Amino acid sequence: MKKNLAWVLVIVLLLGMASGCAAGKAASDTTAAAETTTAAPETTTAAETTTAAPETTTAAETTTTAAPVELVVFAAASMTETLNQLAETYQTVAPNVKLTFTFDSSGTLKTQIEQGAACDVFISAAQKQMNQLDITADKKVNTDGLDFIDPDTRVNILENKVALCVPEKNPKNIKSFDDLKKHLQAGDILMAMGNADVPVGQYTQKILTYFGLDEKKLADAGVLTYGSNVKEVTTQITEGTVDCGVIYQTDAYSAKLTVVDTATKDMCGQVIYPAAVLKASKHAEEAKAFLDFLQTPEAAEVFEKVGFTALS
Repeated sequence: MKKNLAWVLVIVLLLGMASGCAAGKAASDTTAAAETTTAAPETTTAAETTTAAPETTTAAETTTTAAPVELVVFAAASMTETLNQLAETYQTVAPNVKLTFTFDSSGTLKTQIEQGAACDVFISAAQKQMNQLDITADKKVNTDGLDFIDPDTRVNILENKVALCVPEKNPKNIKSFDDLKKHLQAGDILMAMGNADVPVGQYTQKILTYFGLDEKKLADAGVLTYGSNVKEVTTQITEGTVDCGVIYQTDAYSAKLTVVDTATKDMCGQVIYPAAVLKASKHAEEAKAFLDFLQTPEAAEVFEKVGFTALS
């Protein structure tokens, strides 16, 4: 009996030892496994290298959009159609620049500038009005010593022609300036021309003088009617309220009028369009850039289609 009990105790002891070894091995395996997982966080350090990516966004921050600019342009009425067309093209050249035009006779525009009107660029249909605002011009022309334009930016950009035009069907069968002279002397027509302070009117006065005609006598005889700018004269011809009129070749083209003759240099001189930036301009650089654009081949093509001659 005692012998059997001893064997039981030995067996229990052996089982206990085996169980302890198994538990010890399991614990050591678990510890080893846990130690291998500690290496995993080291892979997260690679993510730290991605912090350089946001630096690429700083380059975009250095790109700035040019501030919007409104450029006010005073221009002779005869440039209305061409400048409005070129304004659309200029939007692609300088998208931040908004062009605002005032079209009228050069004399009216000159007076507005003299009275303080906001203006960045002035384009005249004659040298006289530009000279009257240029301190460097002949004092016989700039009699008041006006100093409004920057002479360093002044440039002759276009040449035009003075044209004798007739309304549809040409009821008086006028074919030339020589015919005009005969009809005016006979007093059997009505001719439209610009006022004395309008360049196209001043050119017409020279033509009348060239042919030995007295404007005052003609006006008193009722054969002349006037317009405050070339567009008004053009309208009178288009509507047929006159038998003929003297306007610019370009206005005749735009209004689809018939040109029966053009004046020579001897008759009225050259019709030159000067342009300049105003000294009071708040956007002088943009104004100069616009004048540069008007002298490009692209702009010249638009001007020449309507009868201008580009001088640049």
